[in-house]
Amino acid sequence: MTYKDDNRADLLIAGTVYMADDNKTIIENGAVVVRGDTIAAVGAEAELIRRYPTARVLKLPRGLVLPGLINVHTHAAMACFRGLADDLPLMQWLQEYIFPVEATLTGDMVYQATLLSIAEMIRSGTTSFCDMYLFAGDVARAAAECGMRAWVGEVLYDFPSPNYGPVENGFGYIDKLLAEYSGHPLVTITVDPHAVYTCSPDLLVKLKQKADSHDALYVIHLAETQMEVEGALANFGKTPVMHLEALGLLDERVVADHCVVLTQQEIELLARRGVKVAHCPESNMKLASGIAPVPRLLSAGVTVGLGTDGSASNNDVDMFGEMGTAARLHKVAALDPTMVTAEQALTMATRSGAKLLHAESRIGSLEPGKQADIIVLDLEQPHLTPLYSIPSQLVYAARGADVIHSVINGKVVMENRILTTLDEVGVMARIREMALGMRRKLS
Repeated sequence: MTYKDDNRADLLIAGTVYMADDNKTIIENGAVVVRGDTIAAVGAEAELIRRYPTARVLKLPRGLVLPGLINVHTHAAMACFRGLADDLPLMQWLQEYIFPVEATLTGDMVYQATLLSIAEMIRSGTTSFCDMYLFAGDVARAAAECGMRAWVGEVLYDFPSPNYGPVENGFGYIDKLLAEYSGHPLVTITVDPHAVYTCSPDLLVKLKQKADSHDALYVIHLAETQMEVEGALANFGKTPVMHLEALGLLDERVVADHCVVLTQQEIELLARRGVKVAHCPESNMKLASGIAPVPRLLSAGVTVGLGTDGSASNNDVDMFGEMGTAARLHKVAALDPTMVTAEQALTMATRSGAKLLHAESRIGSLEPGKQADIIVLDLEQPHLTPLYSIPSQLVYAARGADVIHSVINGKVVMENRILTTLDEVGVMARIREMALGMRRKLS
């Protein structure tokens, strides 16, 4: 399992290794060796310690080593709205609370709130996230400075943005981001129309052309609610999915967020077109949007990743909680305990998330040659004892707080629960001050 024969290495992470590879390999008393930003070797701890004697060793007495989790849909900066307007229908929540307060945002506010969300994600095992929001340059800056892997897009819609102003300015903003982060080791820029109910057909088409010209992902909220579907039928004579199909926009580089309200015909169409789906069960539950037909999507061959959505509608970005919810929700919806197994939920949060982001050759499993995005859980916990099945333990029993160490792109960003790349206390203090101002604006 070695990557190269020489003995140069920076880090050796030891424990029970869950590789999440094709064979679902588990190595007891195993280790992952990191050289620079890359996994150099995976194998038996004793052998790798002999082979790489100068590597720094990171080890827990009962550590579980696995790939970092991948959050395929969130709005990181919405952490500053956590709990601001709960228990409301989606459109009322958006139109009466979220859109008005978003109109007052600044780039620095988005930057600080993104830092808060990144701190929460690292603490709970997430090493990559896909973000669509306002002031995307500030989201990207926060991710790059913290050493967090991120796919970042600026949301465009027909009405003016508090960031770039009129929609035509948004294209220039996207071009600037694409140029600035071209070839960046951690940050990838996406092209993000908000939704069919906020974007004209012309805007949807022009943004797809922009995405295609840069080989970028096209990320859009799609078929999230019955109201959205009814609105599309009234305005276009087609459902949201069929509206995009009629415009010629559905292909393998489309990431469709939510996909709660789908017909079987649409599921089969998404599969044929290679469209990827971001499943956000906790947000869909909290906003009473419905239950996405994930078992049918998986059966049709659609790649489904797992996302938290933003902290204003979840209200956290803990992917361990999201995995557990995804597995349980579909069992009770179908009254069938075999629906969405623990292994499927874990795959959605790792390998399928990587595939959704067209990054499966780089992340999502612990294999030599892939980039070193690795987390370590402490199994020496009452709620993680005994251990019979690693996927079951991770999905049904583990918590984000069980993550002790986190490595992204070969860099240790959390060690012994201490964040190493950002000032967590300072960020929380600044967000508390920001929240006081928001409260006054809504009063």
